Amino acid sequence: MNYESKLDAALGRLHDEGRYRIFIDIEREKGNFPHATWRKEDGSEQPVTIWCGNDYLGMGQHPVVLEAMHEAIDATGAGSGGTRNISGTTVYHKELEAELADLHHKEAALLFTSAYIANDATLSTLPKLFPGLIIYSDELNHASMIEGVRRNGGAKRIFRHNDVEHLRELLAADDPDTPKLIAFESIYSMDGDFGPIKEICDLADEFNALTYIDEVHAVGMYGPRGAGVAERDGLMGRIDIINGTLAKAYGVMGGYIASSAKMVDAIRSYAPGFIFTTSLAPAIAAGAAASVRQLKTEQSLRDRHQVQAKILKTRLKAMGLPIIDHGSHIVPVIVGDPVHTKQLSDMLLDGYGIYVQPINFPTVPRGTERLRFTPSPVHGPKEMDALVRALDSLWSHCALNRAELSA
Repeated sequence: MNYESKLDAALGRLHDEGRYRIFIDIEREKGNFPHATWRKEDGSEQPVTIWCGNDYLGMGQHPVVLEAMHEAIDATGAGSGGTRNISGTTVYHKELEAELADLHHKEAALLFTSAYIANDATLSTLPKLFPGLIIYSDELNHASMIEGVRRNGGAKRIFRHNDVEHLRELLAADDPDTPKLIAFESIYSMDGDFGPIKEICDLADEFNALTYIDEVHAVGMYGPRGAGVAERDGLMGRIDIINGTLAKAYGVMGGYIASSAKMVDAIRSYAPGFIFTTSLAPAIAAGAAASVRQLKTEQSLRDRHQVQAKILKTRLKAMGLPIIDHGSHIVPVIVGDPVHTKQLSDMLLDGYGIYVQPINFPTVPRGTERLRFTPSPVHGPKEMDALVRALDSLWSHCALNRAELSA
């Protein structure tokens, strides 16, 4: 067996299809987000504006967050020293979990090192707690949810994206006495569309199913205190398990679930992904807690975020660019070809100092390759004008389609 040739072939396929991912060296500038420095392989540098980051509100630069992290690292040092069971539980972890439980009006919350791990660990553990559990999963759920459902060894049903009638058919076809859970998202990050939360909760009530929602792309940004779309729509109390992240709108790192005290206790006690993982560094937990606290009262920041997204979508639509607009803060511009998408990304970076990564299969279906822009409250008129002019110029230069997509 020639292992090197197998690796060459695997990587070669990605290059041939235009899907090979290149990571560029970006150094963010403290207090100057979304501006950063691109450090090239030849040793030169170029200033860039980040338009694809998930630090949606710029909280990774917020003085309150940075101060909390400095205080924690000065008080405790760097790492946590172990898993939560082996010296890795500190006052900072408990404080953050309390903030998250309060945010979602749940009895308890449980920290993980990422929202990916939180999804995977929780969904793969639930059948141990509810033998015979059937999980009904939206076909466009995040890879972490898919992996958790796949690994749990239980039964699963995949319903068509946001298709409540299809979900009803699947629920009705199964034994009424079998435990059930419906797993879905509040905002699907590639198209920026919303899940039908109320309708799914109604079905869960009708068929006696638990509900599990991923609010990763909504926490911090939606709802009067930033608890997500379920809070905005007055439905948070109808959700049994809420998954969220601390690495996007909150600008730090980590993931969590919020639920009843018994549910959290059971996941804490049975999930290997929690039990055997070193806990977040205390400084990270402290910064995340400060960010969650701050955003509970920062409605003006959420409002500015939505305004920026609306302005960008309006301007791109006016130029006839093929964007998808479902009313969320995510702005996908469809290119439809992996090679062209990569070329556009490269040209924006090299020629205009605009950093946006190409998104290709398998993250999105073939033929829907795109550039995905995430405007924030700190992208000002100057940055917006530069982006719009660059896209207009490149779309004409590359003779790309300007027919607008329907939402």
